Amino acid sequence: MAQLKKVIMLGNEAIARGAYEAGVKVSAAYPGTPSTEISEYLVQYKDSLYCEWSPNEKVAAEVALGASIAGSRAMACMKHVGFNVAADPVYSISYIGVNGGLVFVVADDPGLYSSQNEQDTRMVALAAKLPVLEPSDSAEAKEYTKLAFEISEKYDRPVVLRITTRLAHSQGVVELCEPCTDTDKPYVKNIAKTVMMPGNAKLRHVVVEERNSELAQAADTMAINRVEMADTSIGVITSGIPYQYVKEALPNASVLKLGMVNPLPKQLICDFASKVDKLYIVEELDPVIEQQVKAWGIEATGKEIFSLLGEYSANIIRKAILGEDVDAAQPAQVPGRPPILCPGCPHRSVYHTLKKLGMHAAGDIGCYTLGAVAPLQVVDTTVCMGSSISSLHGMEKAKGREFIKNWVAVIGDSTFMHTGINSLMNMVYNNATGTVLILDNSTTGMTGHQDHAATGKTLMGDATYAIDIPALCRAIGVKNVVTVNAFDTALLEKTIKEEQQKEEVSVIITKAPCVLLTKGKKPFCVVDSEKCKGCGLCLKPGCPAITKQADGTVKIDDTMCTGCGLCESLCHTAAIKLVKEG
Repeated sequence: MAQLKKVIMLGNEAIARGAYEAGVKVSAAYPGTPSTEISEYLVQYKDSLYCEWSPNEKVAAEVALGASIAGSRAMACMKHVGFNVAADPVYSISYIGVNGGLVFVVADDPGLYSSQNEQDTRMVALAAKLPVLEPSDSAEAKEYTKLAFEISEKYDRPVVLRITTRLAHSQGVVELCEPCTDTDKPYVKNIAKTVMMPGNAKLRHVVVEERNSELAQAADTMAINRVEMADTSIGVITSGIPYQYVKEALPNASVLKLGMVNPLPKQLICDFASKVDKLYIVEELDPVIEQQVKAWGIEATGKEIFSLLGEYSANIIRKAILGEDVDAAQPAQVPGRPPILCPGCPHRSVYHTLKKLGMHAAGDIGCYTLGAVAPLQVVDTTVCMGSSISSLHGMEKAKGREFIKNWVAVIGDSTFMHTGINSLMNMVYNNATGTVLILDNSTTGMTGHQDHAATGKTLMGDATYAIDIPALCRAIGVKNVVTVNAFDTALLEKTIKEEQQKEEVSVIITKAPCVLLTKGKKPFCVVDSEKCKGCGLCLKPGCPAITKQADGTVKIDDTMCTGCGLCESLCHTAAIKLVKEG
């Protein structure tokens, strides 16, 4: 394949390029950091392929499967917790296999930079019997993406391309190539292969084990599993980003770099282990490689000296293996920067109102999770996408209507589209009571303002029907549906009080766009220091644009202020005024 030029790319961008060069025809995803940018980079090739934001990862996996069955190369992209959502179809897709190559790109988050857990995707892939490739830099990210499709078609297996935050968001040099052509295959009806009823599934399970056995044998000679022999006193088996740390920390050590981490190349590993005096296994999170290697009777050191938690570094490896206590320079003393809602965020006024009313909120996944931290501290629970509504329902069924009279569920518009709809249906179906607040800011805010089924625009940039959230709620049986401007705190307070008294399910939709979606010059608020009495009411919502002066009065930073007007509405002395800027 002809090379075009070398460019610097993020890992996510390189994966998108690899998919393009592999001749992918369909890509489906739900935005989730650190995987989001793959689809955003992929859409630049929309003249050659189709890509979409699906409502959730389960749907994305099924869309990709459909494209594969039809005979085209396809992929679905998600973060590690999204792989849980996709697990239902993925386990069965493993049995079905592929027609066109099928790849699941899954981004793990060691260190929990943007996630609620440190789940290791390799463990899920092991359970689903899926082969896993793991690149170590941007160049490999592109090439492994292409290789994943080749392996998928050769062995009739869906393939997982596992990356981590560090690879997704770091840069490296990538060689661009021309895209593959004529990758499509004809569709051939095959009920025994594609209909997973018990009789067919039993036979397909046999095929899965046979193909994985073939892959395991092939892994011994795959170029992506390579030995770098040097000083044989120390040997290291590693993969992915930890390979980079190993090379920095132990430049003279012998290294077995694994590009395929499931199935493992047994003979290659045994041969490597026999040639080194002391064998170490370096892998972030779970001891996936280590457990298999030790099960083969090979003596190795791994999690005895390495943590199951977080990201590794060259210094961690030096200390663990060489015993070097690296005397790192004292880090600069900088002020703490706790996470906080943006100035002008419509969620702030909602949470301020809930706090004023003494309410608790069952929370969900999104920017609005920050309602759990000071000074708002309204959100009491956060588990996974869509869980807020189900949690509120469970509370009522456990403790009764009286218990949830000072509780609401809060969920964003994108998350509601993702998995909140089923939870709300469940409340209606099971004769629940309770109030659900849908915080509609017209975007998927937390991951960088992606569109969804209620915004009226697709990932490809096409206009489309925007789901009417109030009408949808009524259609599934919610009788009490009210839409309120998120910044109209007086009406919002009145509405919450009224809806909380109703003996059935209520939905309040707080409507205001994410402030970061607005373009051009913005209005801002100013403080008349002569009128300010220093009462502090405007400080209670915790807007970072407002600070308290030494004399007790407040000051508003007009470079941060977005003119949302929340502080103005709280000021009893009319000291705060909104300045309109043209």
